Amino acid sequence: MADNKKKITPTSISNIVEMAKGEVVEIPGFKSDEPVYFRLTRPSILLLAKTGRIPNALMSRASELFSKGSRSFGEDDGNMLAESYDVLHSLAEAAMVEPTMADLEDAGVTLTDDQLIAIFNYTQNGINALTSFREEQGSSQPSLSLA
Repeated sequence: MADNKKKITPTSISNIVEMAKGEVVEIPGFKSDEPVYFRLTRPSILLLAKTGRIPNALMSRASELFSKGSRSFGEDDGNMLAESYDVLHSLAEAAMVEPTMADLEDAGVTLTDDQLIAIFNYTQNGINALTSFREEQGSSQPSLSLA
């Protein structure tokens, strides 16, 4: 009887390098009916913390965001919004390959809350995380309440 198992081989370094360049991802646009496309990667949260790109003062907030996701936004904490923004901005900056955060800032462009949250969702769950986000946006309902 022949063995029908597929032979598994290691991924070549050239394929790994190509995959590490990220993927083009649709995120909410600046106008409700015009999405934008960024090349994003899924950065290492641990590396961001180790290298100080998520400052120690924000690690508690970052940990909460990573463990609870968008559910953590409902808490009544005076610093919660500012800290959440700082963490989401740091993570978006690390994830954005093209355009980069510096490219946008040099052009005087600031990402919207929906864009920051979409990038956060992508970094945590990959492209599948944005499918439900786009569906929610299509229904003209906010995907997240920050109140």
